[in-house]
Amino acid sequence: MTKIIFLDIDGTLLSFRTHRVPAGTLEAVRKARQQGVKVWIATGRPLPFVTELQGLEFDGIMCVNGAQCQIRVPTEGGEDGWQVIHSQPVPKEDVERMVAEQHRTGTAVVYASNERAILTAPKGIPPFVDEIFTMLDIKVPPFVQPEEALSFTVMQVIAFYTQAEQKHILCDILKGCNDTRWHPVFADCIAKGTNKASGIDHVIRHYGFDLSETMAFGDGGNDIEMLRHAGIGVAMGNASDEVKAAADIVTTSVDDDGVAQVLRRLVLK
Repeated sequence: MTKIIFLDIDGTLLSFRTHRVPAGTLEAVRKARQQGVKVWIATGRPLPFVTELQGLEFDGIMCVNGAQCQIRVPTEGGEDGWQVIHSQPVPKEDVERMVAEQHRTGTAVVYASNERAILTAPKGIPPFVDEIFTMLDIKVPPFVQPEEALSFTVMQVIAFYTQAEQKHILCDILKGCNDTRWHPVFADCIAKGTNKASGIDHVIRHYGFDLSETMAFGDGGNDIEMLRHAGIGVAMGNASDEVKAAADIVTTSVDDDGVAQVLRRLVLK
């Protein structure tokens, strides 16, 4: 029996076409929670980029591909609070090397903590940076000097480098990180050994659930480990063939209410 579901955001909950969560998905998730099923967001986005999701009801957030996991808890004032159950920042020395690399090459980088995000590009912002944020329907972070990243705890380095540059970046610069890529012009870099699969383990350990009681939905390359790891992995119809091959089930696309289709069939009573 499924006791907890993990939902990616972009291309799974949020349509790239409408930038909204389909109404059927909102309703199916609400009914699942009414039945006692825990619902967690599982995204590559850092916390500052996690939106309200049109009122979607959920119990916790696994963000930056599992590096930060926090559960919603009630407070005395009646408002929601958050309890962090796992947090693994990017090593400080990696950030220092990345800042130095930016001054050498001009690489554009977004540094994100749990509270803020900044955009840095010593030689100017490439045009595709704005295009990416427009595609995601996210406001472009403040443009500042790279050294600003040394003043806070970095959870994610969103670096605009190509696949050909990956070996140099990971071997010489971000030595304590691994990267995941779901777009050809940038990669999400977080602390080594961290991904959405390891995030699932931290969350179910908190609840005392078994891995067999988990279900995960995703569409991107950063979802592959999660889909393989979960008790039931569900790939969206808009996912690539590689992502679909990692899943137990392939549903319809996000625009065709793919999440709701599976929840109605396998979870809702």
